[in-house]
Amino acid sequence: MLPLEGSRVLDLSRVLAGPYATMALADLGADVLKVEHPERGDDTRHWGPPFAGGESAYFLSVNRNKRSIGVDLKTEEGLERVRRLASEADVVIENWKRGALEGMGLGYEALKEENPDLIYCSITGFGPGPDEDRPGYDFLVQARAGIMGITGQPGGEPTKVGVAAADIFCGLMAANAILAALHRRSVTGEGARVEVPLFESTLSWLANRGQEYLISGNDTGLIGNAHPSIVPYQTFDASDRPIVIAVGNDAQFGRLCQAVGLPDLADDERYAANPDRVANRRELVAVLQERFSDRTADEWTEKVRGAGVPCGPVNALSDVFEDEHVLGSGMLQVVEHPAAGTLKMLASPVLVDGRRLPVRYPPPTLGQHSGLEGWE
Repeated sequence: MLPLEGSRVLDLSRVLAGPYATMALADLGADVLKVEHPERGDDTRHWGPPFAGGESAYFLSVNRNKRSIGVDLKTEEGLERVRRLASEADVVIENWKRGALEGMGLGYEALKEENPDLIYCSITGFGPGPDEDRPGYDFLVQARAGIMGITGQPGGEPTKVGVAAADIFCGLMAANAILAALHRRSVTGEGARVEVPLFESTLSWLANRGQEYLISGNDTGLIGNAHPSIVPYQTFDASDRPIVIAVGNDAQFGRLCQAVGLPDLADDERYAANPDRVANRRELVAVLQERFSDRTADEWTEKVRGAGVPCGPVNALSDVFEDEHVLGSGMLQVVEHPAAGTLKMLASPVLVDGRRLPVRYPPPTLGQHSGLEGWE
């Protein structure tokens, strides 16, 4: 039995943060019913190419293990159908503009009258404060929350993360909050109104970089693939492609020096302890870079890993999906999709009782389950 089997989630969300949250819940066994406009569907259905059988890769990536119904929320019939489904749901999740669903009679206060123990989760752009009514978009939030200000090469332009990381992290935070609310309900019987703002959740993953600024007042800005407080912890150019060296402590640094044939570096007072290596970063990195340029990434990876130091190549996607661990981990699963046919998909990374959570259903076609009268 999957952990959330028997739980009902009514998904009124669109695009990424909300659908990512509901996919996490669906992977854990929840019955997720995705409400879409009957003609347009979720915006991401049109975000391509590429498409498979008319379905966008973007939509397919975040909507596995769900069912879809087409509902026109501009009609009283559509609104009544959603209210009826919400009355029997455990969770409702939405990411509409603040106040929009309240105007339709689908806000928390209205729905809890029929379903007092409902968990109602809103993903908003900004939480309470001066900008609480502004919408949130991943790209804009990465910029405003400082993520782009610490991402990129020195002297280059600020860069967003390669996927919509703000949306994805917000979705995970929303799923986490929903699970906590479900647990509290199991103890107290109380429902909950949960809000997870995109901007604030992105601020929260400034993590050490944010705390370092709050302590020191120093903005280290763009430092590329280097680490602000650990050295060497960055990319180096091997003779054919980049590799990552991640030295986490002084013992690992000593083993790295032995592995690359520079044992004297470990005893040099400029580099023996991590704070000294940070202070003398430029000189040390130059010496190591000269050595790493002598051999290929695979040669260095084997040698450095053999010394017990974290090391690995920088993979392109073509490398990732040929990686022996990816192929052997069960993360790639094959499903039969009604429009796209045989489809390879990434599965959930979660294992329960030693087993990876399965892709039980392919992402639904638009309105595929519209004939449902209720939750059956």
